[in-house]
Amino acid sequence: MSAAIRVMVVDDHPMWREGVSRDLTTAGYDVVATSGEGRQAVRIAAAARPDVVVLDLQLPDISGVEVINGLQTEVPGVRILMLSASGEQQDVLDAMKAGATGYLLKSAGPAEFLDAVSRTAAGDTVFTPGLAGLVLGEFRRLAVAPPADPREDAPKLTERETEVLRLVAKGLSYRQIAERLVLSHRTVQNHVQNTLGKLQLHNRVELTRYAIEQGLD
Repeated sequence: MSAAIRVMVVDDHPMWREGVSRDLTTAGYDVVATSGEGRQAVRIAAAARPDVVVLDLQLPDISGVEVINGLQTEVPGVRILMLSASGEQQDVLDAMKAGATGYLLKSAGPAEFLDAVSRTAAGDTVFTPGLAGLVLGEFRRLAVAPPADPREDAPKLTERETEVLRLVAKGLSYRQIAERLVLSHRTVQNHVQNTLGKLQLHNRVELTRYAIEQGLD
């Protein structure tokens, strides 16, 4: 890869942490830091400034959700890929609502994991198969109120931005959206970034929830 993606690994199991770090380094990623505790991870991340944090849900001092909150405060814009042994519905939903970019189970193979890190760094939302439907279903359940009438000063999205946003709400990846609309992967990313800026949102999870609340799914 041309510019190495900076990754931090947070997991309280030393052997697992070292193994994940080794796989990332071998694949060309720049592992800038590791940590086995949540509070320490937030402090280190503030100095190391990773692009992606690979984060375990269960840590000995604070919860993964608390770590997500701390990371978002200390490293605005950081992408967070949960790598957890738990596929429990509440664990997944809590992490995604807090602002995680994706959620992968530790049963994933090396190739699936490395692809997930790459996609997370690009801003894509990544899930272990089966978990995406769970999260989208919860967002739809929460969006029970009819869409609010657009304000006159509401941000105006282009037709293409709205089209991309609708497909984001359906849970499609950037690659799938690009294929559907016959666009390049980079063009889809640019549309999503422009939309995030216009709506003053921070990540694809917030964007998905917004789209569903507006009835675009």
